[in-house]
Amino acid sequence: MTKKIVFSGMRPTGKLHLGHLVGALNNWVKLQNTHQCVYSIVDWHALMGEYENSSHIKDYVIEMALDWFACGIDPKRSIVFVQSDVPEHLELQMVLSCLTPLGWLERNPTYKEQLREITTRDLQTYAFLGYPVLQAADILLYKAHAVPIGEDQLPHLELTREIGRRFNSMYKTDLFYDCEAILTPTSRLLGLDGRKMSKSYGNTINLSDSPDEILTKVKSMITDPSRMRLKDPGHPDQCNVFAYYGAFLPDRKDEVSAWCVGATKGCTECKKILADGIIEYLRPIREEREKLAKDLSYVKEALKNGAVSARAIAVDTMSDVRKAVFR
Repeated sequence: MTKKIVFSGMRPTGKLHLGHLVGALNNWVKLQNTHQCVYSIVDWHALMGEYENSSHIKDYVIEMALDWFACGIDPKRSIVFVQSDVPEHLELQMVLSCLTPLGWLERNPTYKEQLREITTRDLQTYAFLGYPVLQAADILLYKAHAVPIGEDQLPHLELTREIGRRFNSMYKTDLFYDCEAILTPTSRLLGLDGRKMSKSYGNTINLSDSPDEILTKVKSMITDPSRMRLKDPGHPDQCNVFAYYGAFLPDRKDEVSAWCVGATKGCTECKKILADGIIEYLRPIREEREKLAKDLSYVKEALKNGAVSARAIAVDTMSDVRKAVFR
């Protein structure tokens, strides 16, 4: 039986953190057992938001590949490549942009949110408005059956479906079919300060952080604001530290909840135990990453080979697209 195709990608805009690990990468690794996975480092998407400071994107591409491979993304089992090495992504985006109504893009909730919240960069550009079209091209180019995403990305996937349906209807073809969502089973981690985890907020624990850096960061985490003294009973469900236990030390959740509610241990000791747990959880990833970083030839060769495999699929798809459009 032929495995169904999964596509996903990440923008190389900085160091990957624990949110990427529990929100995407752990799931990506598991999907390699059940699907034909196509994973792309989407540097064109990065450029759309970082065009004013694009000099670091090339370095972040390698850093991202190191993190992916260290976490268990296997280039021998999955197609792993850099988006800009497959020009058909932009070619299909061009075709799809011709038939995507502006209203579909302007109603995108993420677009509105980022225009409102990101004030350090000028995002009032043609490319940023149209990035969902490139996102659709990424998925449709490989005729993906499914995309692993969080609930907040469901509107993007639905837009991809709408674009694919419009193409099929306009050109009387069944080339593209609706792509399903594979929702991430782990809830999203908040940052150290209780806000959304983001490098722009400086509230992340990165996959490449040293044990000392992890310990320092965990010590800074905001805990239950109502627990001011050791003897005060805590409220685990209101504590960001407790949420991290669920992701990295799930076997100790009941124990932690009991000592927190019973006020038998303080937040400082609780954080130290959590930090040790995160350090141990990341130890094999850190060791594999350090080994790969000593000789980048393996990483670069894997991305090169992945681009060859991706292009073979992409060229076939674009041949079908041209036949449909210029029939």
